[in-house]
Amino acid sequence: MLLEENDMYFDALQELSNIGLGNAATALADLLNKKVEIAVPEACFVDLEGIMAKFDDLGELAACINLEVQGDVRGTIVFVFTQKSILKLIDMLMGQEIGTTMELDFMGESAAMEIGNILSGSFMNAIGSMTGLLLNASVPMFAFDMVGAAFSSSVLASGHYDEKILSIDTMFYQAQEQIMGHFFLLPEVGCLDKLFESLGLLAC
Repeated sequence: MLLEENDMYFDALQELSNIGLGNAATALADLLNKKVEIAVPEACFVDLEGIMAKFDDLGELAACINLEVQGDVRGTIVFVFTQKSILKLIDMLMGQEIGTTMELDFMGESAAMEIGNILSGSFMNAIGSMTGLLLNASVPMFAFDMVGAAFSSSVLASGHYDEKILSIDTMFYQAQEQIMGHFFLLPEVGCLDKLFESLGLLAC
């Protein structure tokens, strides 16, 4: 049975997403020193083709922040923000008026990597607390390119991964600003079993 067709797996996946992204939103609020809220995350398992279908225009510029996950569960975490969203985040982080940053420079890239590091770290800490698994992340790598090319590079860099990729979409809200975030976990083969077993489930 496919994971997304099983209510138990879907409920566990949604709970992981709610806790993980809720933790990430709190960490982002602490980083920005501003209140940040999130919409209920939409979680599912997709294949690579399904990921590409999430983006209306694969030629759209996007920031892609990826980190290698090490520990009890291994794989790659990828955060994708559209150009508009990442520029907003950088302005928030720098304490600037939204619209100040028009293009990414070295400082902007550093800020984007710090955001990715904070979000992924808080997400993994939440998942580790919920499952009892030890998860660590590498130093983030950053790419700013057409979304199709940027994500493909992240997939190639991740090496061997499970055919099922955890996909979580959510909207971050800060005052009147909306920031769309795409989160992906590309687990190494067999690691999904370990994740679900830690929750008392057995992946099928």
